Amino acid sequence: MALAMVFVSKYLVPRGFRGITLYPFIFIREVKDKSNAILIHHERIHLRQQLELLILPFYIFYFLEWLVKLCYYRNRYMAYKNLSFEREAYQNEANLEYLKQRKWFQFLRYL
Repeated sequence: MALAMVFVSKYLVPRGFRGITLYPFIFIREVKDKSNAILIHHERIHLRQQLELLILPFYIFYFLEWLVKLCYYRNRYMAYKNLSFEREAYQNEANLEYLKQRKWFQFLRYL
């Protein structure tokens, strides 16, 4: 995967979060996080997820899964942390080689 385009924007990144990925861009809240390899890798995992789902279906699936998890957990943050996309990214963010070995649709293992 090519190097991601990383931009700093405190307006696009929701308060309480450090980054957001909107294909093909990664937006981070703080300039200092541009050098945070783990955070950038976490967001690059989301880029791969978005690409394999052809982008728009990713956002639909993400939102629908979040709604289901919100009903289950009754807590927005817990719903977010338990999304399949987020679980895959959080569990593999420190393995900077993960995207080289990752198989397609791996997020399904985290449902």
